[in-house]
Amino acid sequence: MDFQIRLTPRIAAVMGALVADSAALGLHWLYDPARIAQLEKMKGLVFLQPDAKNYVDAKGFFAHGNKAAGDASGYGEICLLILNHLAMHGQFNRVEYQAEFRNFFGPGGAYSGYIDSPTRQTLLKLMPLAPEDFPEKSGANDDQFAALATVPVIVAAHSGSQNTLLEKIEHVVRLTNDNDDAVAAAKYAASVLSAVLGGTRVNDALTQALPLAGKKLEPLVKDALNTDVLNSVQAVECFGSACHVLEGVPVIAHIARHATSYQQAIEANISAGGDSCGRAILLGAIVAAHAERQNNENATIPFSWLAKYNKLSIAADACARLEGV
Repeated sequence: MDFQIRLTPRIAAVMGALVADSAALGLHWLYDPARIAQLEKMKGLVFLQPDAKNYVDAKGFFAHGNKAAGDASGYGEICLLILNHLAMHGQFNRVEYQAEFRNFFGPGGAYSGYIDSPTRQTLLKLMPLAPEDFPEKSGANDDQFAALATVPVIVAAHSGSQNTLLEKIEHVVRLTNDNDDAVAAAKYAASVLSAVLGGTRVNDALTQALPLAGKKLEPLVKDALNTDVLNSVQAVECFGSACHVLEGVPVIAHIARHATSYQQAIEANISAGGDSCGRAILLGAIVAAHAERQNNENATIPFSWLAKYNKLSIAADACARLEGV
C-alpha cells in the first residue's frame, strides 16, 4: 500500500496537475489502447521512461526522446511556469509573463522538448517584439490543450469573485490560444475546479458549470456525464483522443465523474491513449482537490508519485510562496 500525503486543497490542485502530467509522459501520444494495455502488463502505466520502441507498429507520435521518467510535457512546463510567475510576483503581470514564456520556450531558453502549435505560434508573435509592444492577445487561433495548462494555478491562486476569475482565465488563455472554443473550455474547467475547491462534489461541479462550456462543448460534456461506469477507452472512441479541447474535455469529465481516487483517474486517463498529458493537467487538479476537500486520505496523490516528479522541489517551493500571497 502506498503512503499518501495530505495537502491543502488548492496546493493539491496544483500538484495534482503537475504530477498527473509527469505520470503520463512515458506513453504520451500513443494512440493505441491495445498497445498500452500490453505495456501495462510488462512495465506498468505511470512514470515510464519514454521509449520509441513502444510506438513501433502502433498508431502514435513519439515526441519525448530527450526526456526522462519524471519529466514534464510542454503542458506541465506551462503549468509550472505560471506557478513560478505568481509565486515570484504575487499577482499576474501580463508583460512579465509573456517575457518569461518567450525566454523559457524560445530559442536559447531552458526548455528542451516538443513545441506544440499554439506555443510555436505564440513564440513567433512575441520573438520579434520588445516587451512593451507585446499584444494583449498573443495566442494562436487554436483550441489545443495549452489553453488549459494554466487553469489549475490561476484558480488555486484566486481569491476574488467568480466573474473576476473568469475574466482572468480568458485574459491568460488568449495569450497562447486566441480561440473562442479554447476560452469556453477553460472557463468551464475553471468553474468546475473552483467549485470543487469550494466544497462542491465533483459530479455536481461538472454539471453546474455546463452553461459556461459553450455551444459546441456543452452537449459533448453532457453526453460524457450521462454514462454509468468508468470506461476511458470507450470515452476516447466516442469523443476523440487528440489534442483539442472539444475532444479531451468530455473525456476528462467522464473520468472525473466515475473515478474513486486520484490514482484510478490518472491511470484511466493514460490507458485511454492519445493526448493523455493534455488531459492530465485538468483531470489531476480536479480529482486531487476533491480528495483533499472530502478528507479522503485513500483517494489523494500517492506519496511515491510525488517523489517521482522531477521538479517537485521547485514546485513545492513555489506552492509554499503562493500560499503566503
